[in-house]
Amino acid sequence: MPRPSTPLLSKDRIRAAALEIIDRDGLPGLSMRRLAAELGVQAPSLYSHFATKDALLDNVCDEIMSAVDVSDFATGDWQAGIRTWARSYRAALAAHPNIVPFLAGGPARRDSALRVADAVHGGLVRAGWPPKYATMIGASTKYLVLGAAIGSFSRGFEDDVQVYLDRYPNLNQAHKLAEHADEIDQGSFELALDSFLHGLSALHSAVSPA
Repeated sequence: MPRPSTPLLSKDRIRAAALEIIDRDGLPGLSMRRLAAELGVQAPSLYSHFATKDALLDNVCDEIMSAVDVSDFATGDWQAGIRTWARSYRAALAAHPNIVPFLAGGPARRDSALRVADAVHGGLVRAGWPPKYATMIGASTKYLVLGAAIGSFSRGFEDDVQVYLDRYPNLNQAHKLAEHADEIDQGSFELALDSFLHGLSALHSAVSPA
C-alpha cells in the first residue's frame, strides 16, 4: 500500500506552521529543524523558500502587518487615521504577542510595514504636520501600540487578596483585576489613545502652517 504523500511545501504553509510554533512556544521555540519536523520534511528543504530563519520571521511579520488598516489617512482626517491605524495595529499584534519583540525592531524591508509607514507619514504631512512631527507621531503611536500588545497589565496581578492585604493597602482591590482583564486593558488602551490625540490636537494648531 503506498504511503500517503506529504502536502506540497509552500511559503504559506511554512509561514503558518512557524507562526503556530511561535504562538504556542514563543520565539525561542522556533528553529528551522523543529519547523521542518512539524511539517514532516527535512530542514534543508525549507531553505529553498527562506534563506534564513530571520527571512522567515520577516515574512511572518509582513503577513501580520498586512492586516493593519491605514485607509482613513486617505480621507484627510488625521485623527481618524491614527485611531483606525492604532486599533487595527494593536489587534494584529495582540493576536500574536510572542512575535512582537522581533517585529518591534522596525520595518526593515518588509513591504507591508513600509506601506503602512508610507501611508501614515504621507497622511500626516498632507494634514499639515511638519515631516519631523509626522515621524515622531508615527514612532509615538508605535510605542503605545507595542506596549498594549505585548502583554496584559491586568493579568499581571495575582487573584489572591492575601498577597496585597497589610503590606500593600492601596492595592486591596488588585486581586480583581485579572477577572476583568479584557475590559480594563481595552479601556486603558482607549484612554491612552484619546489622551494622546487630545494632546496632538492642541499641538497641531501650533505647528501646522497657517
